[in-house]
Amino acid sequence: MSLVKKFATVGGATLGSRIFGFARETFMAAALGTGPMADVFYAAFRFPNLFRRLFAEGAFNAAFVPLFSKEIEANGVDGAKRFSEEVFGVLFSALLIITIVMELMMPWLVEWIIAPGFADDAEKTSLTIRMAAVMFPYLMCMSLTAMLSGMLNSLHHFFAAAVAPVFLNVVMIGALFYGLYIHADPRVIAWYLSWSVLVAGLLQMAVVYAGVRYAGINIGFRRPRMTPNVKRLLVLAVPAAVTGGITQINQIIGQAIASGKEGAIAALQYADRIYQLPLGVVGVAVGVVLLPELSRALKGGQVREAKNIQNRSIEFVLFLTLPAAAGLWILSDAIIRVLYERGAFTADNTAVVGGILAIYGLGLPGFVLIKALQPGFYAREDTKTPMRFTMLSVVVNSGLAISLFPVLAERGIATAEATAGWINTILLFTTLTWRGDLIWEWQLAKRAALLLVSTAVMAAVLVYALPHAAPWLAPGAHLVEKVAALGVLIGIAMVVYFGVAFLIGGADLGMIRRNIKRGSKTTG
Repeated sequence: MSLVKKFATVGGATLGSRIFGFARETFMAAALGTGPMADVFYAAFRFPNLFRRLFAEGAFNAAFVPLFSKEIEANGVDGAKRFSEEVFGVLFSALLIITIVMELMMPWLVEWIIAPGFADDAEKTSLTIRMAAVMFPYLMCMSLTAMLSGMLNSLHHFFAAAVAPVFLNVVMIGALFYGLYIHADPRVIAWYLSWSVLVAGLLQMAVVYAGVRYAGINIGFRRPRMTPNVKRLLVLAVPAAVTGGITQINQIIGQAIASGKEGAIAALQYADRIYQLPLGVVGVAVGVVLLPELSRALKGGQVREAKNIQNRSIEFVLFLTLPAAAGLWILSDAIIRVLYERGAFTADNTAVVGGILAIYGLGLPGFVLIKALQPGFYAREDTKTPMRFTMLSVVVNSGLAISLFPVLAERGIATAEATAGWINTILLFTTLTWRGDLIWEWQLAKRAALLLVSTAVMAAVLVYALPHAAPWLAPGAHLVEKVAALGVLIGIAMVVYFGVAFLIGGADLGMIRRNIKRGSKTTG
């Protein structure tokens, strides 16, 4: 299977999850708007969701996959099974202890880390503590799910691990739909959502466990012991966990600052959900598939092919994220109006969330490139260098967020996150190039420049077309008219971008396919 097909498998499943995520956020916007219950739920959900993104979208895999792949090569499936059981025993025991400790510390965590801005509202603080306590065991489910997913990815079974997140959105949509159906008040709906998160975590773990069984490995529970393999995993996993969660770490900081303003947390979350679509579909797919491919090439001594695979992945990322970034910048208000503006979500909310989304759009290529560059370090069992860059970007994000929030409010937090993401991207790229682990290709540089030209042409066409579509996108227009107008604008943008890109040489499907197939042929 070529890299493109593997990207498509993981990206397609992730796309399904993100589409359900849109449906979930649409229901939530209608039910909760940006009111106090939306702030409470999102604040409580941020902490377990941090660990979901940390573990489920690559950080745990960054440490586990190379070691698991090495065990398969050295000792076959039996050796990999033994290693998995050793890790499972230690991971389960550690997570159980962490969950108990965190539950006991939840009041302190909420008051000092999750939502310090709620301090003046005892009711919001109390609700956030209780909802976070209900949802925190989701961490345990998702961490174990991440380990099982890493096994599946190493065994080239990508679909089950990629489709598992769909269950979170499906279960939460069910809870929202039921709450709206019985006309429950926002507080009751928020409680339904909290319990649905825990139920979804158990379902996701069951799905990937079934996938591992189907792949031919039956994991048993072993008494936790610190074997050499487990110690090596921990040495790699801790920095990888910090590194992989850069976006979430920055968002935790942003949320803590935003909690001082009513509705700010919810507004950031609604914008985050939309830019997570291209970030998830492209970034997660590239990160999940690229790591085992690079690990296999390097273990086989095929260094040049590993570098070729990395460059083709960067090319793929730029090809898809540059137009997405421009589209989010120009169409931000229209997108928010179509997706969210109904029920408790007003036109004023659209203006605020649209401004945040536009800024996130500018940071999108940087965020996705991080997913394509980090495997270049992880495949060589270097998790400390990306961690150092992450810590630097967190410092930049914190300083900018604190400085800009009094001036730009929520937009200041989004600006800080986007800036920190680009700084991290530049550091990763220059370090890989300096070490010789990334080949500098003038052909790649030329293509990147031509893709920027194609994006600029597309942006100009959108700017020209948007006023003509304005009557159908106005707040008073029918939903069908809004959807149709936005769909036409996106369709025009796609035709223009892809047409210009292929016309001027920014993209050549045959060349991309040949290069990627060549890389997969030698590593498959």
